[in-house]
Amino acid sequence: MNGDHAPPLPALPTRDPTGHKGTFGTVAVVGGCALADARMFGAPALSARAALRAGAGLAKLVVPESLLDACISRTPSATARGLPTHADGALIANKAAEVFDDAVATADALVIGPGLGPPHTGAATLTLRALGQSDVPVIADADALNALAATPDFQPDMRAAAVFTPHPGEFRRLAETLRITCDPIDPAHRPAAAEAMALRLGVIIVLKGHNTVVSDGLRTWICERGHACLATAGTGDVLAGLIGGLTAQFVAPGPRTIGSVELPKPPGKPLDLFDAARLAVQAHAIAGETWAVEQSASGGMLAAELADLLPSVLEELRANASGD
Repeated sequence: MNGDHAPPLPALPTRDPTGHKGTFGTVAVVGGCALADARMFGAPALSARAALRAGAGLAKLVVPESLLDACISRTPSATARGLPTHADGALIANKAAEVFDDAVATADALVIGPGLGPPHTGAATLTLRALGQSDVPVIADADALNALAATPDFQPDMRAAAVFTPHPGEFRRLAETLRITCDPIDPAHRPAAAEAMALRLGVIIVLKGHNTVVSDGLRTWICERGHACLATAGTGDVLAGLIGGLTAQFVAPGPRTIGSVELPKPPGKPLDLFDAARLAVQAHAIAGETWAVEQSASGGMLAAELADLLPSVLEELRANASGD
């Protein structure tokens, strides 16, 4: 496959000038780890920030209880729900599942994985729970993908419309579990690698890196924008939140077909998940370029700075149907 068989980028849809928070959707971000030796709270906060900067009406952080204050202090415009944990920081499975289910019930998109921690702490359980429901689109990133790589035979339980956002290392770990041998690093083979995993799992694959590849297995698109400043901690969390924010606003939830009949898209939800993912990738790349020009620098960007550039970049994509 040639890795370039997708239609041009559509324009980003306009926002309803009479809309409200409910109109623009809720993104639930499930992440964070409370283990003493692997404490992580910046990643989910960055994803929530990016979802809000993408225009989502509400971002809801779903993190271990002990991390609530740390996460909210970094993204005070978000709301938060605490996941109960044992004394060592691992999730209490049944109680965490109840909180998770309540959060998903009121979400229009679900981002899972940023800073979620090792699979045995509850990351695998929540990831499988997210992918096992079919009402809310899922963006699986970082530790959610690592949890799947450590879970044999997870595919039969997958029902969600989903976007997976691996960097090459995460791709390799998941590919080994799936017995996919394509190279995610060699530019000549990256499109085929993304296509193979997308077809195997029935999801959208966003294979990150220079010239990020987005594929649903049949359509494949390569991002030609970007800058080396994006190669820094937290930018992947921003991308996951950005995809979530666009999905919550513009992608219709739930199954879109009955048998072989495709259902019409409801008003205000004109995008499919593939287009939402690649518009997010394009905006993320252009935001990196913008930072480099504004700062006259090739590195040193903070991920929060990247997130804060998104509103103006997204307006450019609304005005430019080609996204160039």
